[in-house]
Amino acid sequence: MKVKTERFSWFQVPEDIKHLLILAAENWENTSKSENYINQALAKTGDNLDVLVSAYRYFYYKNNYILAMQTATKVMHAIKISSKLPDNWQQLKPILLNGKQDPAIRLYLNAYASTGLVLAKMGQIEQAKKICIQIKEVDDKNEFGAAGILLDILTRPVED
Repeated sequence: MKVKTERFSWFQVPEDIKHLLILAAENWENTSKSENYINQALAKTGDNLDVLVSAYRYFYYKNNYILAMQTATKVMHAIKISSKLPDNWQQLKPILLNGKQDPAIRLYLNAYASTGLVLAKMGQIEQAKKICIQIKEVDDKNEFGAAGILLDILTRPVED
């Protein structure tokens, strides 16, 4: 079967990788088959951010939160290395605040917010709250993963 990849000309990965990702989408109902295509794409591209983001979304929507978390962490790590971001939150926070319009920083923030959501789904509420609080510190417009809404849900009294 010939898969038409030209409709994804904006997606900057080799044609064979586009082909694998399209096959994963087309075989969505067959999890083992679609996951095999995603894993092939990951194996062939290493830390390609476009493929990692696609894989994160795939794993998240397949409710495979462990692999979604691992993939979001890889996205953050790749950006941390390429952008030379510090580990310490107090040093990182002003960089994130001042760089929110930079595509790499935006992707980092989205990936970090995603880890908060995945942790909440996995029942790791305290870690999820910490991430949501940190995201809120740099996200005054709720642009990155609705961390404010998630924090409200996680901190709401049980009776509410």
